[in-house]
Amino acid sequence: MLIIVLKSIIIGALVGAAVSAGAARMFYAPEVQSMGAFRTLGELNACKGDPITHLSFGLGFFFNAAASVVGAGAMTQDVIHRIIPNWSAGLLLLKNKKVEETLYSPAAMAAAGAVVGAVVVTALNTMAAAIPKSMAVVAAEILGPASNLMINPVMPVIFWLAALDAGMQTGMWGTILGGLAHMIMGNAVPGVVLGILIGKSAEENGYTKATNTMIAIVVVLFVLIAYFRGFHWKIAELF
Repeated sequence: MLIIVLKSIIIGALVGAAVSAGAARMFYAPEVQSMGAFRTLGELNACKGDPITHLSFGLGFFFNAAASVVGAGAMTQDVIHRIIPNWSAGLLLLKNKKVEETLYSPAAMAAAGAVVGAVVVTALNTMAAAIPKSMAVVAAEILGPASNLMINPVMPVIFWLAALDAGMQTGMWGTILGGLAHMIMGNAVPGVVLGILIGKSAEENGYTKATNTMIAIVVVLFVLIAYFRGFHWKIAELF
């Protein structure tokens, strides 16, 4: 158990500092190169700099992550995308409500993220190690199907509805690319997200050179993924 704790503290601190600093840097993109996820940025913005909202948002996903690590023996992406960044922001904002000095500061977020990451990862790993194997098997049998349903079809439907709600162009691109992504990759979410980016760009700026370049890149990307996944052979077999 001591080895698990020591490794968890080191890994948690490194990961927490990196993802929290990366999330803060996204507020300065594209002028400054960032390293983060769009959903992390969107969810941090949705909390509007309120410390209680950030902390409660992360807490909601902590229980899900704890159940997953006990049942499946692995941490969900919520740990780095949602729990650590939001808890880091919430703790900083409790002392200082100025987002420019807290949430938007890569240095401050990295320091807070290192502490939060070390605590969260250590807590989850020690919890998983302390649970008897028999209980873990039961949890895995329950959580496995639930996680699969969340990935497909719940999340794709949520993103698709968001695309439809964002406007005609966005809805059209989200539907087309989401459908292609589902056929090629088995999950519509990447396609819907790309469709939202293209659709909003087209609605706000028209089909400019930048928008057309984005469309060309996405087309090439889909063609390459389809080729390397053998999708063309599947289509040929259907005919």
